[in-house]
Order: sequence, then C-alpha cells, then structure tokens
Amino acid sequence: MKSAFGILVSCLIVVRAPAAETSGGRLTAPQRLETLHLQAVREARLGFARARQPLPDLGVYDDFRAVMHVHAEDAEHTKGTRPQVLEAARKTGVRIVMFTDHGGPKTETWHGVRDGVLFFAGEENGGAGLLRFPNFDAHRVPLPDGELRFLSHIEERYDASMEGFDGMEICNRHTDAKLDTSLQEYLQSAAKDPDRWRKLIANFKAYPDEFFAAGTDYHPEILAKWDRELATRPFTGIGANDAHQNQIFQGSTFDPYEVSFRNLCTHILARELTEPEIRRALREGHVYVSHDWLCDPTGFAFGAINRLGVFPMGDPAVMTGNTRVVALTPLLAKLKLIHHGAVVKETVGTNLTFVPSDPGPYRLEAWLSVDGEERPWIYSNPVYLKPPSLSDLRLPSRETSPNVEVKKDIDYTPDESADANKHRLDLYLPKDKKPAPVFFFIHGGAWRSGDRSQYLPLGNRFAKEGVLTVVPSYRLAPRNPHPAQIEDVAAAFAWVARHVAEYGGDTNRIYVGGHSAGGHLAALLALDDHYLKTHRLSPKQIRGAIALSGVYDLAEGDSQSSVFGKDKQVRRDASPLFHVNGLAPPFLISYCQWDYPTLPVQARVFHAALQKANVAAELVFVARENHISEMISLTQDDDPTAKAILKFIKR
Repeated sequence: MKSAFGILVSCLIVVRAPAAETSGGRLTAPQRLETLHLQAVREARLGFARARQPLPDLGVYDDFRAVMHVHAEDAEHTKGTRPQVLEAARKTGVRIVMFTDHGGPKTETWHGVRDGVLFFAGEENGGAGLLRFPNFDAHRVPLPDGELRFLSHIEERYDASMEGFDGMEICNRHTDAKLDTSLQEYLQSAAKDPDRWRKLIANFKAYPDEFFAAGTDYHPEILAKWDRELATRPFTGIGANDAHQNQIFQGSTFDPYEVSFRNLCTHILARELTEPEIRRALREGHVYVSHDWLCDPTGFAFGAINRLGVFPMGDPAVMTGNTRVVALTPLLAKLKLIHHGAVVKETVGTNLTFVPSDPGPYRLEAWLSVDGEERPWIYSNPVYLKPPSLSDLRLPSRETSPNVEVKKDIDYTPDESADANKHRLDLYLPKDKKPAPVFFFIHGGAWRSGDRSQYLPLGNRFAKEGVLTVVPSYRLAPRNPHPAQIEDVAAAFAWVARHVAEYGGDTNRIYVGGHSAGGHLAALLALDDHYLKTHRLSPKQIRGAIALSGVYDLAEGDSQSSVFGKDKQVRRDASPLFHVNGLAPPFLISYCQWDYPTLPVQARVFHAALQKANVAAELVFVARENHISEMISLTQDDDPTAKAILKFIKR
C-alpha cells in the first residue's frame, strides 16, 4: 500500500474523542498472562481491527513490512531454519527479511528476492553492539561503500558512541526480556507444576500473539539516547525482532518466527522492493516501527507540509511561514509529538497538526488503550525542520545567453480588453539552429496566478540548447474560470502552429509542456481534441507532451472549485485522465519526492493509463526536489529533469 502522507493536506478528516478510561496502572508480564487479561487484550485487538479505517494511496512510497535482526541456522543456540523464516514471512505479509548471522554474514545465508521476499545477508557482532549489512556486488563480494550499520542492544551500552553508525535499535524483543526477567521466571516456575503448565500451554495456543506480547515494554532510557543523537544529526530508529525461534520449554516453542514477525515490524517506505531502494530508505530514515500485533498500522503518515511541498519522516523541511507538522493514523490513538525528548503536543484522535516555532527533529509516538493500560503502537522517525537560509533560495539567473534572442509580448489572439496582456506570448530563439524543435511551455500557478514574464530563465535554458521555446500567458481564475485557461492555451498553440516557422521553428516538431496547472493544461490540450478543433487543428500536430507535476484527475471531490466549479461532468471533462486514447502523442511525466499532496499518485495513475492505451509514456521521479524547487532546478545545466526533457525533444 502507498504511504498516505499526501492525504494530510488534501482531504484530512479530523477525528477526536475523549481519552479512553484506564486504571493508570501497568500490569506486570505475569499478570498479562492471566487468562482474563489475555481475553481482554484479544477483544481489544478485535475491536481495533473493526475500527481501523483504510487510508488512500496518495504518497510517494510503498509501505513494506520488514523484520530486522533475524537469526536462522547461524549458531548452535538458534533453532530456526531459513525455510521456516520464509514461510513465516509469507504468512505475515513481511516483504523484507534482514538476517544478522552471528559471525556472518555466512556464504549460505540468503540474499536477494526469494518467493517475493527480499532477503539481506548481514551480521550481528554482539561484542561491538553492531548490526551490519554489507553492500554486495553481483558476485556476493562486499563493496567498500554502502554498508548499513546499526547500534544494537542499547540496554548493554547506554553510553556507547554512535560514531560510524547509521541508526540504532529503538525496540528489541530480546531487550524486553533482558530488562524484565519476570516472564522467563514465570515460565520456568510454571514448568515445575503440571497443572499450571497445561493451563499455560492452552493459553499460549489460544492467544499466541497476546502471550508473546506480554513481555513487551516501553524503554524511555533507550529513546532518550536516540533523542540525544537526533539533536546532532539524522539517525534512523529501527525495530529489532532478534528472532531465533529458540525459546523452547518442555517441547513448546514460545517464539515461533510467525508470532515474532506479527509482533514487531520495521515499516520501510520505498518506491519499489529493490535492495538499493530499501538501503536508501533505511539510511534516510523513511522508516517507522510498529507493534503490528496490536493493529495494522499501514497507511500511517508523519512529516511536515508547507507551500513548498510535503516532507515525510526522515527528510529535512525548510520552515516557511505556513509549515505544519502533521500525523495521520488509521485508528484512533493517543498521539504524542516529541521534540528534543519532550512532548510538545498530545491529542487523542486519528490525526495531529502542530505549528512549530523551533527547528530540530520532531517525531511521533502513537499509543493504544489495551485492557486498562496505555501501550505503545507506533514510533515514527523524525522529520527535521530547519530555518530558511540563502542557500535554500537558489534563484536562477535572469541573464540571456549570447546565442539566444528574445521576442516578447507577441499577440496570439486579438484583444483590446483588460485581459489583453494575458493573450500574449514570449519567444526564446536559438540563434545558431534552424529549423529548431519547438517547446511550447505553459506556466503553473493553480490556474489562478503566474505569468510568462516569470519564465525567462526557463526559456533561456532550453533555447541555448537549440530548442525554440514559447511561453504564453493565459487568463486566470477566479475572474476567468475554466475553460478560459485551456481555450487560451489552444489559441496560443494555434498561433505557434501557423507562425513559428517565421522565427525558425520546425512545425513538425512542436512539443507542448507545462508545470503543475500548466502540466494539466498541456495534457488536456494533447488529449482532448475539441479545443484545437476550434482552430481547425488537431493533437496530431503535437509531437510530444511533457507534464511536470501536473493534475490529471479533477473528478473526485470539489477542490479548485473557484476554477472548475462543482459540476461532476464538467470536472470529469476537464480531467486529462478521462481523455486518454491510443492516438495520443508520446508523454514525459514527472513527479517530485517532496511534491504536493496527490500529485505523485496522479502521475503514476496517469502514466499507467497511457501505457494501457499503448501510448509511449515515460515516468520520471525527481529526487530531493519539491514542487517549487523542481522548476528552479530545471533552469540549471546539470538538472536531470531538464536533461530528460531535452532527450525527449531531441530523440
């Protein structure tokens, strides 16, 4: 399932409830093993499952369940096998297993995809408190760079240096057992009494997940160590199953892999299930830890939002004037927002919004009320807020290259009204290449703002590479609602088709493109032929379409109603997605890592629809850019998106 972080802005529904009644106390592990408490916890879990609300797939990433710190066939005290690990992973929906062999990684330890599960071969060095996952080449030879290293068993080394590590365990089932031996002592005592033992075994068989979770706990001293390190640098927190399948008493195994894997998961947010993407996600902190046994957390989202874009957990975000820290859960929970180790906001609901005044790392914990106790459910990794600086501006140069000539304020349709300036376009002409391919670029601005005068750096960027670039203005909403924008764009294109050859443009190579609202208009022009028919033209005269972070489906909801109104048929007709056809020109589509809500999923759905219609379509993911910086970076010579556009045009 895709991470649902995008919904936080676009369609967040606030759900609040009074805090659940609890005794305020904490049960011991042996008390949790009493039949009445096991039954109560089971009932709570069933209630959570019924109340859980699925969240839409609107984010950049897929949510992959992972189990980390897993042992199999690596030491005498490990009793489980690799095939048993695979079987348990498939039963529990785990997609990633990270083995940590004692003295490994062993040559026979699985590495790579097997039956749909991605395996990593790694090592646990207990003496050093180290989990390491070497970066292997195709021949299973460790590479000098790229190894992942996590500090392990914090309970043994609270003062250990973090130098050389990428992150640390913030939960470990073995840590629970070492810090509280009452559960093991209870089992050992019960084993001496046949009647107690029979009852205990019956309870374990009836309530395996509740039984296994009886010893889990919250360790503030471990999280405090994490918070101290987060104050100095990004540092990924992971969950450690420390699974051996070796807790065997009188022939009964109390830690089977299947139960362990259901109990605790490290959820890794990545674009695809490949080793490079998973390594990147772990290193960058696109991770949250969850006690999945309580309730499926899939869809949990946490991060920051502002006018620049959406910044999920693990990422930095510049604190602009409207920056908010936000969280969303699929189930009502107690949500605690933590900054430098202190709770700065607490609420009960399915979402949290906080306007920060101080920079630094912000992380979230979600807790559930279970049988009179508050028990931890989810631990996010932080989002890292930073104050704005001059280096964040990266304003493009407005100088024109020597090999570029600019023609401004050309009328593309007769108009003597107040809107006359919006019916003009600017040309950026390469002096040294004729006939030149033509890039007809439509500006963004939510259909309500923007002007061609802002795009000199873009026009110059492509013209100096031999591409004649056209930037029109168009009438803006709400004064001029839809279809005024697309009608003006069609009129400007018609002028280009009939006159650009006079300026050295090749009319057989006209490409339309745009960013944001301009991406929507470019796609609509290329797919819905009736706008060009008005000018006795057709989309066949468009050699290709370039849609950057565009909007392709306006049918759902009534967002942008000041532009498109609320009539469902009008909104559907204004949606490029519903005009996809097999005669469409080739498309280049982009979306950003930190794009606006819904735009990543819209790009993917639109791309898939084009491919289904057998239209040549390329999807470009723009890493480490937001909705605004994408356009600023586009003007730079080394920008990968600009290079992709030039390759698309010049092929």
